[in-house]
Amino acid sequence: MSVSALVAALGVMPASHAAADEVRQAQWPLTTLEAARLWKESRGAGQVVAVIDDGINVAHPDLEGRILDGKDFIDGGSPAHQDGDSHGTGIASIIAGHGHGRGDTEGVMGLAPEAKILPIRDQGFDDTIGYAESIRYAVDQGASVINISQKQDRPLAPQEESEAIAYALKNDVVVVGATGNDGGEVGYPAAYAGVVAVSGTDEDGAFWTESSSGDQTLLSAPAEDVVVAGGTSDPNGYGIVDGTSAAAAYTSAAAALVRDKFPDLTAGQIVNRLTETAELPASVEGAQVPHPQYGYGVIRPLAALTEDIPKGSEYGPLRIPEATKEAQEQKERLAESAEMQKQADRKAIIAWSVIGAVGLLVIALVVWLVVRRRRKRNRPGGPGGPGGFPGPPGPGHPYPYPQQPYGQQPPQYTSYGTPPPQGHPAPPPQPPPR
Repeated sequence: MSVSALVAALGVMPASHAAADEVRQAQWPLTTLEAARLWKESRGAGQVVAVIDDGINVAHPDLEGRILDGKDFIDGGSPAHQDGDSHGTGIASIIAGHGHGRGDTEGVMGLAPEAKILPIRDQGFDDTIGYAESIRYAVDQGASVINISQKQDRPLAPQEESEAIAYALKNDVVVVGATGNDGGEVGYPAAYAGVVAVSGTDEDGAFWTESSSGDQTLLSAPAEDVVVAGGTSDPNGYGIVDGTSAAAAYTSAAAALVRDKFPDLTAGQIVNRLTETAELPASVEGAQVPHPQYGYGVIRPLAALTEDIPKGSEYGPLRIPEATKEAQEQKERLAESAEMQKQADRKAIIAWSVIGAVGLLVIALVVWLVVRRRRKRNRPGGPGGPGGFPGPPGPGHPYPYPQQPYGQQPPQYTSYGTPPPQGHPAPPPQPPPR
C-alpha cells in the first residue's frame, strides 16, 4: 500500500451483502456533523471538488453522475481507478456520495451530496514538480476546493508546489491536505503555507492517536471507522477505514458547502468560517489555538453555515505562501509608488497654479501702472484748460477791441449807412430792414 493510502481498511461490506440501513447507519460522522440539518442550508450544488488521488471508480452506484472528466498525471491514461486502488473512490464518496436505491436511502451519502468531483490521478512521485501541475490543472478546470488526502515526508518540489498553492489562493480555491497517519509531524503538501492541514478525531471527538500533528494543523475531523464506497476486492462495494484522509475529505466537503452558500468569500474567508466555528474537545478546552493536535478544533459545518461570522481578512487564518507574500509586497510597492507619484503630481499642479496666479497678478499690476502713468502725463493743467474760464483774446484776434475804462461803453451806431467816427473800424454791413 502506498504512502497515500488510508492507514487501515478495517473491514469490507460488499454491496450485495450489506443491508441498506447497515451502510447508512454506520456513517456516524453524518450524525455528529448534523448533516440532516445542514443540508437544509446547503448541499454543495454547483461546487467542484478536485480529488488528487489514485483514481475514482466512476461506475460506483453512489457516485454515478457526480464524476467529471479529469486527467491522469501518472501515466497519461484514464483518471479512473486502477486495479487494486480504491482510495480515491472512498474520498470521493465522503465528499459527494449520493447513495442509491429508492429515495437514495442505500449506500454512502457524502457531506456535500450535490457537489461534483474532478478526478485527478496523481501521487506526487515526480520530484521535479510534485503536485504542482495537478493543483494548477484543478484551478484551471474550475475547482472551488482541492482535496489532497496524501502525505509525503518531505516537500517534493518546494518552489513549484508553493507557487501552485499561491496560484490556487489567488483564484480563491481552498486547498485541503491530510496531516498523515503515522503519529509524527505534519507531512506534505499539508505542511505548506496556504494549505488547510487536517488531523483526525474518533467518534467521541478525541484526537485519533495515529494522526500526525504539529503547528501547521488548522482543523480536525472524523478519521476513525468511516464508511466509504469502493474496496480492493469489490470496487462497487463498501469499506470501513481509518485515517486523516477521511478527515481531509470531510473538511473539503464542508468548504464546498460554505462556498455554495457564500459564493463571494475568498478562500481564506471560507477557511475563517470553518476555524471560527470549530470546537475544541472538553479535554483541551481553553487551550491556545491553533492547537498542535486539533488546530482550531473539530469542524462544525452547520455552525459555519448559520452563525454570524465576520468575513475577516483575505487570507483568514491561512499562512501565506512565500510566492503570495512576494506578489503582495510587489503589489504594495507598486501601490506606494503610484501614491507617491499621485502626490507629486498633485503638488506640481498646486505649484504651477500658484505660479500662474502670481504671474497674472504681476501682469495686471504692470498694466495698471502703465495706464496710470499715461493718464497722468496726458492730463492738461492751468487756466483755459478743460473746465476753466476763458481768458482775454490773444494777439491776432479778429476783433481786438481796446479796453475801455470801467463804466464807459463804445458808442452805439443805429443809423444805417452813417459812417463811423474816424479811428474806429467800420462795422460789418447790416442787411436792410424788411
